[in-house]
Amino acid sequence: MVLMVPTIQLLPLFPLSKIVLFPGHTLLLYIVEFCHRTMISDILEGSHCFGVVNKNPTNGNMESIGVCAEVVRFQNFSNDHMELIISGQKRFRILKYTKEKPYKIGLVEWLQDKRTTQNLYPLSNEVKQLLQDVIHLSAKLMNQEVGLPNNLPILPLELSYLIGASLRGMATEQQILLETQETQNRLQRELKILTIIRNHLAAKVSLKDIF
Repeated sequence: MVLMVPTIQLLPLFPLSKIVLFPGHTLLLYIVEFCHRTMISDILEGSHCFGVVNKNPTNGNMESIGVCAEVVRFQNFSNDHMELIISGQKRFRILKYTKEKPYKIGLVEWLQDKRTTQNLYPLSNEVKQLLQDVIHLSAKLMNQEVGLPNNLPILPLELSYLIGASLRGMATEQQILLETQETQNRLQRELKILTIIRNHLAAKVSLKDIF
């Protein structure tokens, strides 16, 4: 008998400002507020999972799409604060809020990228090369020797999440990438972003070499 995985589920929600979590990647959280400590205490007694959602910079509301996170390690401190390491699992869309206090709970549906018959590996290789260029130029600016990680994802989907997670300080762009429903479109957008970053770094390296 095949067990059907529910596509809709209730999930506690944790809002973050200018931080976007991607599937397959980890994040360190320091929990201070009472409502969030209450939520974490509740989930540690159950599934260890909750939703991480970036807040819209314009209105302060949570975005409609976030990532389910699993607590992989936690520590309580004497001042009642908590430190967590969480791991992104899968994306979801918030359908509606079912509870507001002491913390938000939402009815969410799980999201998957649309399937494609196209070969995305040539595009993935192009993105990997751009990433290597960016790492090389960044290292040159800092007078450091930095190599490309040996464990870059082979699958285009996983690579697209890695690139998205690496764009720190670009939360608005990261949110757009997270919301993109096709791996090809996400990689193409990342290709453009990395090209801009590479060209900017190349110009700075040229100036550095001159002076």
